[in-house]
Amino acid sequence: MKSEQIKEITEKATEQLVAALQQGHSEALDSYLKAIGRFHRYSLHNVLLIALQKPNATYVAGFRTWNELGRFVKKGEKGIMILAPIVRRKAENSEDDEKESSRIAGFRAAYVFDASQTDGQELPQIGVVRGDPREYSDGLRKFAAAQNIAIEYSEDIAPARGTSYGGRIALLPGQSPAEEFSTLVHELAHELLHRGDRREQTSRKIRETEAEATAFAVCHAIGLETGSAASDYIQVWNGDKETLTNSLTHIQKAASQMLEALTDS
Repeated sequence: MKSEQIKEITEKATEQLVAALQQGHSEALDSYLKAIGRFHRYSLHNVLLIALQKPNATYVAGFRTWNELGRFVKKGEKGIMILAPIVRRKAENSEDDEKESSRIAGFRAAYVFDASQTDGQELPQIGVVRGDPREYSDGLRKFAAAQNIAIEYSEDIAPARGTSYGGRIALLPGQSPAEEFSTLVHELAHELLHRGDRREQTSRKIRETEAEATAFAVCHAIGLETGSAASDYIQVWNGDKETLTNSLTHIQKAASQMLEALTDS
């Protein structure tokens, strides 16, 4: 697939999302944020493509992968198109020996299928916590420690549920486990995204929305009930394509970092 075609596909996908937001259909962004949580190992463009083609997708894989899992794609089901890199190997001469390295030569269209499009052996339910973060709370604290971010409790921050100070996060005591988990994700997003030069380059409204969107994606990914918080996200971007795309990239980055740590621990 040529670069012009890739650009056309991704731009069209973004334009469709922006158009939905301009018309007040914030469900489009809501489904996209959920997709970030579900498919955090995919690129930004592929997450967007999956969300637009099948908003309710929960777990996607290729035809052969489903067969290896003992499941089979139902007859007549239409695949979800994503972009797969074309990797080519190139030889590099050195003084010691000849090494081979890989490079991305382009992209091609590939197709995946959602679990709902398949039949066969039951899949294990992983990460469904239904309102109780359980071991993920400890995993999130370990992630914070690995980033050299201290966590403490303080009643002085009320009515705020959490505050980020740069290398230190204060949480309001007395929150439920689910609320505390969500608050900690929100503040960690500030630590990851809004320190250094970028803090001066963004408004408080954008920073708060990016942090809340990250919390929405991560909490939804581990099974917490997230309510309808995403319905108001449209107000931040006002249908502006450039700002929307930029913010979603940062939201995905923060959510992916945390989810990688939580699912790999």
